[in-house]
Amino acid sequence: MTETEIIEHYQIPLEIIQEYEILKSDHSDAYDEQDISYLSMLVTLHSIGFQQEETMAYMRLLLEGEETKSQRLQMLNQKREETLKKIHEQEAQLDQLDYLRFQINQ
Repeated sequence: MTETEIIEHYQIPLEIIQEYEILKSDHSDAYDEQDISYLSMLVTLHSIGFQQEETMAYMRLLLEGEETKSQRLQMLNQKREETLKKIHEQEAQLDQLDYLRFQINQ
């Protein structure tokens, strides 16, 4: 499969493909099912809030294999904690907004 076919068929942004090209070991123009799987992982990492540097670090660990499972899990746990913290901060903001709305409506 070519880059153009991947973009058209899987709707993977060119930026993600270019990011993957940095990691890809064989640097060929053809993409196989394993490449598609890695591209999908890159899309997922970006969608959950990983920055490019974090994404590259995670993918390098993934490409190293099973022995890096604990490091990858640690990265995911850290991102989860950061996301939960943001959610709690936004919940507090919503509580304040609701209080102000309640005061106006009294």
